[in-house]
Amino acid sequence: MMDAGVAIYIATKPVDFRKGHNGLVALVQSHLKRDPFGGAVYVFRAKRADRLKLIYWDGTGLVMTYKRLEDSKFAWPRVRDGVMRLSRAQFEALFEGLDWKRVRSLDTSRPAAAE
Repeated sequence: MMDAGVAIYIATKPVDFRKGHNGLVALVQSHLKRDPFGGAVYVFRAKRADRLKLIYWDGTGLVMTYKRLEDSKFAWPRVRDGVMRLSRAQFEALFEGLDWKRVRSLDTSRPAAAE
């Protein structure tokens, strides 16, 4: 679905889940001030924290995915107006219904030379 280096953004404010492709693209442009056709993934939440939608431009078309958890809720950041970036590991945890806030990247230094 996504390249390893793709940027993933989560909109922290709930959106109207009746919105489809065009409505979510308009939100990315007007509220998040980003380019929806730049290859990044944008994740949106419903008022009920058990639903998410994401949109992604794959170079040939706009992909929209919808997921509803049956017996639990997604771990969302505090509701505020804005956007935050997630790592791929955080996104995968969120999509699986896990607490993505507990996922941390390893701090590593770039090697000066090959060993």
